[in-house]
Amino acid sequence: MPIELVPTAAGDARITWHHRDRAPHGVLLLGHGAGGGIEAPDLQAIAAGVDSVAVGLVEQPWRVAGKRLAPAPKTLDVGWLPVVAHVREAVGPDVPVFVGGRSAGARVACRTGAGTGAAGVVALAFPLHPPGKPDRSRADELLATGIPTLVIQGARDPFGSPDEFPPLPKQTHRLIALPAGNHAFAVRKSEAEVIPPLVTALQSWVSGRIR
Repeated sequence: MPIELVPTAAGDARITWHHRDRAPHGVLLLGHGAGGGIEAPDLQAIAAGVDSVAVGLVEQPWRVAGKRLAPAPKTLDVGWLPVVAHVREAVGPDVPVFVGGRSAGARVACRTGAGTGAAGVVALAFPLHPPGKPDRSRADELLATGIPTLVIQGARDPFGSPDEFPPLPKQTHRLIALPAGNHAFAVRKSEAEVIPPLVTALQSWVSGRIR
């Protein structure tokens, strides 16, 4: 798989490309969470299964540098924005570029998506609030994207289950409430896997916006 380093003010970010030959049709850039990298099962499944566009899994500079702790949100944005700008310049203005990620990566995409000219935002396991602290809501980041936004949330996510979300703008946002799954979309032994239908839903949503 092609790997590309992109310089940022926070250090080098790294893109691992999948289905790069689909880039003329569109690009989906996905960032990781604060507690892990692009090896997350949902990100790997999306990279393999969404083939209507090129998929770039983006590692933040702190991960590339081998650090264990994620920096502050502003620094995450600094490590993300040059990646999107680099890809947009490479593919040209007529190719739709979707941005997103899981958990903290979803927050980054929500905060910066409209400013990058993205065609849409994908928020996987959006951390609506810290576990056990629903009063510390981050809903404003999600509500303010201003562009098409797909939210996919596990039923047992301690960072915010689907029924905890406020009403989302119908003209831009869609929330897919999975029937099971925690923050990592892991399920109990008695439950069906949720990552395969997650990938199918994401493929459909993206494909519907590149035609």
